[in-house]
Amino acid sequence: MTHFCLAIGIGSCNSKGELLDVYYPSPAFKPSAELVDAARSALALDNGNLYVELSTEQLQRLSGAVSDYWPLGASLCNDMRELSANANKKAVLCVLDTDAAPQSVAEAYLKLHLLSLRHCKPHGVDLTGIFGILPNNAWTSEGAIDPAELEQRQWQARLRGDALSVNSVDKFPKMTDYVVPSGVRVAHTARVRLGAYLGEGTTVMHEGFVNFNAGTEGPGMIEGRISAGVFVGKGSDLGGGCSTMGTLSGGNNVVISVGEECLIGANAGLGIPLGDRCIIEAGLYVTGGSLVSVLDEKGDVVQTCKARELAGKPDLLFRRNSLTGKIECKTNRSAIELNEELHAHN
Repeated sequence: MTHFCLAIGIGSCNSKGELLDVYYPSPAFKPSAELVDAARSALALDNGNLYVELSTEQLQRLSGAVSDYWPLGASLCNDMRELSANANKKAVLCVLDTDAAPQSVAEAYLKLHLLSLRHCKPHGVDLTGIFGILPNNAWTSEGAIDPAELEQRQWQARLRGDALSVNSVDKFPKMTDYVVPSGVRVAHTARVRLGAYLGEGTTVMHEGFVNFNAGTEGPGMIEGRISAGVFVGKGSDLGGGCSTMGTLSGGNNVVISVGEECLIGANAGLGIPLGDRCIIEAGLYVTGGSLVSVLDEKGDVVQTCKARELAGKPDLLFRRNSLTGKIECKTNRSAIELNEELHAHN
């Protein structure tokens, strides 16, 4: 049997013992059946997707059971044996037999880790219902804190002579507090959420933003916004202030994507799936309902259509005619091959 994932991590909790987040170092993605069976047997666990908050005694049993199949997991168990003395931290084991919708905070955080660790690409893991599962946390210099308990924690910090810094209040933390992928640059870490997928060679500049379940194949320069659900192909650049329409920001059920070697100009916007080697000029927002005049090589109008009819087609240049104000589309002259469909006079 092929299992989806098994992971051991440290969870933060509030005074009620409710999990706020979980940090999973190096989860075992698609683990062997022997590893999963050993973990289940050691803790007498049922089959299916589940998580367990581990006691010191359970950590010891789990460490011995998995040591032959997952030495790192055994080491993590040993490292966490002293956690029982910390009321705000818990040792967590999460086992996912299948990629089903998450049912707990522990499962949701594991799936967000898998995206940022590049085990799964955007839309490659089931995140159904994740907003209803994740608690809204205060993300601070001391980690996740329940907002209802924040004032007391701030007071305690002041009594110690410390200042508790609150970085944000949100359901999602910044990615780099949990995962730092290899070969990337992130100029402003607060602008990349956990669950973002950043491929090798990606640079996210200060005003760039990457949401969860979204990201880049890499390499690429991101100075604009990659909304939830949007994936950018390799070699594509997003200019400063540009925007992509995600499923949470008006894209509805249409999956917006950017092909390879594309350029979305500064302050431009994208509301359709974009094919390879396409350009949207600076300041132009192309939505699915935008009326577009399609031009041939001589600059004559071949047809007028809505932009959604051009979705996914390669080698296109979208621009606005400065005289008429109309959106025009012509073959990208820098493309290797011409898009023959645009030159058919129907």
